[in-house]
Amino acid sequence: MHDQAPLLDELRNMDAEAAARRLASQPDNSIAAHLHAMGPGRGLAVLDRFGPERRTRIAFAAGHGTGEQWLSSRNWPEGSVGRLMEQAPAAFSGEARVATVLEELRPVASRSLVTYVFVVDDSHHLTGVVTFREMVFADPDQRLEEIMVPHPFSLQPETDVVVAMREVVRRHYPVYPVCDADGRLIGVVRGSVLFEEQAFEISAQAGSMVGVEKEERLSTSWGRSLRFRHPWLQLNLLATFITAAVVSAFQGTINQVVLLAVFLPVLSDQCNNTGCQALAVTLRGMTFGDLKPGQGWRLIAKEAWLGMLNGSMTGVLGGLAMYALAAHQGNPDALTLAFITWLAMAASCGIAGIVGAGVPQVLRQIGADPATASSIFLTKATDIVSLAMFLGLAAWLVVR
Repeated sequence: MHDQAPLLDELRNMDAEAAARRLASQPDNSIAAHLHAMGPGRGLAVLDRFGPERRTRIAFAAGHGTGEQWLSSRNWPEGSVGRLMEQAPAAFSGEARVATVLEELRPVASRSLVTYVFVVDDSHHLTGVVTFREMVFADPDQRLEEIMVPHPFSLQPETDVVVAMREVVRRHYPVYPVCDADGRLIGVVRGSVLFEEQAFEISAQAGSMVGVEKEERLSTSWGRSLRFRHPWLQLNLLATFITAAVVSAFQGTINQVVLLAVFLPVLSDQCNNTGCQALAVTLRGMTFGDLKPGQGWRLIAKEAWLGMLNGSMTGVLGGLAMYALAAHQGNPDALTLAFITWLAMAASCGIAGIVGAGVPQVLRQIGADPATASSIFLTKATDIVSLAMFLGLAAWLVVR
């Protein structure tokens, strides 16, 4: 594998599709070796990019057990524990003697790391776990059921990685057994793999908020980056046109009170920042599982109240600035304009809090990634609402 190290480093810096193209010219056994070295999550993502026939050949080249595990893991949803599973290296009956188990494990330990020996019944239900170190110091004639830890903690394959991380965060085991709904042992997942996958999810969240796909890496070709990003930029442009239409609808008001144009970006930026704060807190709560079912409306109400309070306090300064400028220009409606600035900022920031907390929840409800382009939806929604409110109040209270 030493000769393959440069290629392996190159593959780790690529997105899954680019890595599959880079490996396509390699023989099947070489591809299998590289995928195995990349780890179950990343390796499986690359394997998915090959066609069905080539994928089967690569899995066959990986050898008995590993290849079968790859193909079966593909049936689990993206982002689930099942896609990170490896084959359980050692599973024995509770009646097995320590000496017999150690003898059978010699060839296994020479090619893979054995941390735990899993104890199963005749139907392959997980009944206990024994650390390898415990067996080494046990009496050779002891049975596994005498030295095992009964009813061990396990994960289920369909569990989301984020949920699994919350379950294991206080356990810190090097390996976790994975069992199906009936308690049968179907694989294992390494703690390091779980933490690596969670770190990737968190690091990808900031990009997802502005329409950058999780797959995109620094080495991703400009063509694929264009396909990833461009649709979201088109959506952003469409939303910008709507914002421009709102401003255009009040063009007469702006022409009569030119000072309004000076405060449009001030109001917009303040509302966007307020909404982004609510968005960040909501996404963080979703990521770490703090946002429980039924708490969504409570969070929205809290962020609306916070937004209105923050908007009211910052609106005081904004209103004073508007009054000073309007009075300096001799505008007879200086006090009214100051009141409009304060009211528009307070109300708009409250609405921004609602949008910031609500957008990711809506995206999750429809089955989308809560972070996906949420910043685009948020900023355009707050722009439209805040500008319409500010200019609408001015048209109603000032323009005659």
